[in-house]
Amino acid sequence: MPTSRTLKNQNWLFKSIPDEEWKLISPNLSQVNLSLGMVLYEPNFIMPYVYFPTTAIVSLLYALENGASAEIAVVGNEGVVGISIFMGGESTSSRAVVQSAGLGYKLSSILIKELFNKSPALMHLFLRYTQALITQMSQTAVCNRHHSLDQQLCRWLLLSLDRLTGSELIMTQELIANMLGVRREGVTEAALKIQKAGLIKYARGHITVLDRPGLELRTCECYKVVKDEYNRLLPDKVSF
Repeated sequence: MPTSRTLKNQNWLFKSIPDEEWKLISPNLSQVNLSLGMVLYEPNFIMPYVYFPTTAIVSLLYALENGASAEIAVVGNEGVVGISIFMGGESTSSRAVVQSAGLGYKLSSILIKELFNKSPALMHLFLRYTQALITQMSQTAVCNRHHSLDQQLCRWLLLSLDRLTGSELIMTQELIANMLGVRREGVTEAALKIQKAGLIKYARGHITVLDRPGLELRTCECYKVVKDEYNRLLPDKVSF
């Protein structure tokens, strides 16, 4: 387990937790390996823990009765998975699945609820994060309805890159298709367009971004809307 000071730099929410609350939270954090495809919670499941990703990325998905699914948001080292716990709902209709393997920390839901209700500073911090997350969800819905698949893929790649330290993602076409709620063939066509433009290199589940500025120019305005809202609401933590 890293020192309290080192730990606080691993997740942007950690950095802004007030010192008094941090002294109560940090000893109760447990590091966890978040493997690719790991399910952190299912719909209508009361969560015993909230998760703070550090090097992993978690996808929030909505699954239909026929088995189809679509991503509604991603959470990485800027946030927390399990906002329904401190929002009072206890459970949610979505599911949380690890889309990029890595590390994170889990914390008892009972403790986070107690601190949320007792600390106005902590409450305001998590509410601002929740507003940013809701913006991402809303913009994802608009993007999926009105923008081309290659624009959606660019947005998805950029949101994922913002939550990683490098320029490479390990992701199969099938998994991307499930995230975007489209056919695998559509992802193949969109990825080839972006690769032909010299923006990415895709091979055997590895996506390497070669030209990030070019990727930002190719995507729709939805990426910037989400990015700006995170930076506005969480200015001390997020600098995408």
